[in-house]
Amino acid sequence: MVLQDPMTSLNPVFTVGWQVGEAVRLVGHTDRGTIAHRVVDLLKQVRITAPESRVRNHPHQMSGGMRQRVVGSIALAGPPEILIADEPTTSLDATIQAQYIQLLREIQSQLGLAVIFITHDFGIVAEICDRVAVMYAGRIVEMADVFRLFDHPAHPYTRALLESVPRLGRNDRLISIPGQPPMPGEELLGCAFAARCPLADERCRGRAPAYLAVAAGHQAACWKAQ
Repeated sequence: MVLQDPMTSLNPVFTVGWQVGEAVRLVGHTDRGTIAHRVVDLLKQVRITAPESRVRNHPHQMSGGMRQRVVGSIALAGPPEILIADEPTTSLDATIQAQYIQLLREIQSQLGLAVIFITHDFGIVAEICDRVAVMYAGRIVEMADVFRLFDHPAHPYTRALLESVPRLGRNDRLISIPGQPPMPGEELLGCAFAARCPLADERCRGRAPAYLAVAAGHQAACWKAQ
């Protein structure tokens, strides 16, 4: 798993080499030479330049983008079958963000990984994802192929999210979603989005919707899915 802030995963008092090496040891390697070689290979895999010298650096001696790559190398030590990336580009500037996304795509292709990418940025969703699950109040409300989701959003929440994204050449006011999401742990009889949905009726407020098959591979949890 790769978290949003790399410093929540890295210890500031240990070198990068020690921390990546710890992950290598935990997956079963015990020989020091093998561990050292594997650490350098992992840093090379995430495109860290001069990894042989970088292993002696502490996290504060690296940029945010490089720290995020180090966290990625720790996540790949297994190697895993699934990599969960939880908003890993939020703290990066636009140029470094694009490089990091490209790196993830290359690693996914080379290692045959499944990547679960958690984000609120629809631009990143369009660039990196094959299938998308839209969540509201802790529940998946719509799931579809990325092209299908952008072209034919079925759930009112998905449509509202897409309408709130700024677009070049658009001069009208952005649409905002009224109200507030429910509190965590709040018990709801019906659809969690009903209080903020312009299409909601008594059925929506009184009964939680099941998943409706909108099209092949496209589902939405909404009584009024289109």
